[in-house]
Amino acid sequence: MKRESIASPARDRRRPRLPLAALSVVVAALFSVPVLGVLFNMFREGQGNWAHLVSTVLPDYVLNSLVLMLGAGVGVVIGGTGTAWLVVMCRFPGRRLFEWMLVLPLAIPAYVVAYAYTDLLQHAGPVQTLLRDLTGWGPRDYWFPNIRSVGGAVVVFSAVLYPYVYLLARTAFLQQSICALEVGRTLGRTPWGGFWSIALPLARPAIVTGMALALMETLADFGTVAHFGVPTFTTGIYRTWYSMGDKVAAAQLASVLLAFVFALLMLEQRSRWRARFHETSRRWQVIDPYRLRGWRAWLASAFCAGPLVIGFILPVAMLLWMAATAGHDFLTPRYLRLTANSTILAGATAVLAVVVALFLAYVARIERSPIAAGANRVAALGYAVPGSVIAVGILIPVAALDNAIDSWVRANFGFGVGLIFTGGIAALVFAYLVRFLAVSLNTVQASLGKVTTHMDDVARSLGHGPLATALRVHIPVISGGLLTAGLIVFVDVFKELPATLIMRPFNFDTLAIQAYNLAKDERLTQAATPSLIIVACGLLPVFLLSRQIMASRPGGRAQKARAPRTDAEPKRPAAAGTVPIGT
Repeated sequence: MKRESIASPARDRRRPRLPLAALSVVVAALFSVPVLGVLFNMFREGQGNWAHLVSTVLPDYVLNSLVLMLGAGVGVVIGGTGTAWLVVMCRFPGRRLFEWMLVLPLAIPAYVVAYAYTDLLQHAGPVQTLLRDLTGWGPRDYWFPNIRSVGGAVVVFSAVLYPYVYLLARTAFLQQSICALEVGRTLGRTPWGGFWSIALPLARPAIVTGMALALMETLADFGTVAHFGVPTFTTGIYRTWYSMGDKVAAAQLASVLLAFVFALLMLEQRSRWRARFHETSRRWQVIDPYRLRGWRAWLASAFCAGPLVIGFILPVAMLLWMAATAGHDFLTPRYLRLTANSTILAGATAVLAVVVALFLAYVARIERSPIAAGANRVAALGYAVPGSVIAVGILIPVAALDNAIDSWVRANFGFGVGLIFTGGIAALVFAYLVRFLAVSLNTVQASLGKVTTHMDDVARSLGHGPLATALRVHIPVISGGLLTAGLIVFVDVFKELPATLIMRPFNFDTLAIQAYNLAKDERLTQAATPSLIIVACGLLPVFLLSRQIMASRPGGRAQKARAPRTDAEPKRPAAAGTVPIGT
């Protein structure tokens, strides 16, 4: 009897959790529908267009995708890692500004940058016009690089996506122990040698993860490659779906693109296969950056300013000039309606993404089982899937469901109900959730991970169940993380183009669609107006991300409180924790 009385409460405490774990599996299965839909339709009989695509355009899709991945991968690693190391370990003019400004390109979509540079560098643009005026050359008297090319796309992707590597590499460098670098110095490592042989290998997982995120965004892009006329899988899927009307061939193209994405994920995992990176020192010291002087200081400033100017300052300045000279009025009824449509879609998706992410993360926290953890991984896979693939994977089964419901209603009641899901915004919001749930889930999991489990134990000892504990303890504590997750999803949805282009209801355009349509018609100056609204909505989460990174170093605040130092102070002799870089 005594043993039974002890075991019963344990079983009672476990009993309410089992349905939650099962429900998390159901949610994860629901979010895997787009990928399963693509794979299922890959083997169906189509209209015979697949053989034609394989023999004509598929080699170009593969080659261009590989070139874009290789070029953008090199660009984001060099730009992101180099700038992260400089702002963390060196002191030079403008360093404090670059710390947060280098994140700004995340607020501007790649296709918006493409529109700005096309207007700036095209034959009738200000750069070539000024060149002809200064030299007296005619149109055929000189050569000028064509921005609307694979090389131009590589430059745009590198300039816009390097913050993925910069954010993660900067966090990794901030969290590294200075002791490891000091040991390298005692063994005769030069500053460059210490960076190359110690700091860089320790930060490799973060750098590779950031590069993988940038390359997945490169593969998922539609607006940039479509505007530059570069044939890739995303443009091919769109043309096959709309121009040929062959959904099976579109699904087959989507499956090949999925193979690229999963190969990229496997490569990222393989790079960390047996490697382990741990910090064993508990002595966290203040990073005392080395003061660069002379040409080294200005070279560091120029290196940090380069990607920032190319990826944000110059495009935004060009958009402002375009909008001021021949842009549309922001306050017209059409733009107010477009802004309202984008806000409704982004707001609804952000709220749902936070709710779903909170549920999945909280179930994994209280269950601590492989099933719940596996459900979270499956639900987060959508971020690796391009929006065009998700759109195809959702539209095929959802359209079939709509047709089946309509046929059943007609057969039994004599009238049709039309398209219930694909005719509204429900399917589009679901596509957004599949695509961006991982962003919200990772943020919520990181916030929950900082809440000690002792708070759960205290709440249970006071008689609170899992739901009451979440409402009264966890949600108030992590409210800042929930807000950040919602803002990031809001901005991602606000500027999303491929899935919106394929799945939006009739006569329901967004700012991203408006910018794309105007640019497609070569009305680039008018496209500046919706582009600027999209950029303005992306700035707030970028500032939040930048502020959070500075607090990521363990012991940083306490150490800085004991040993404050400003740029105006004279350089002290080298001490423990001082890393001379650049000599």
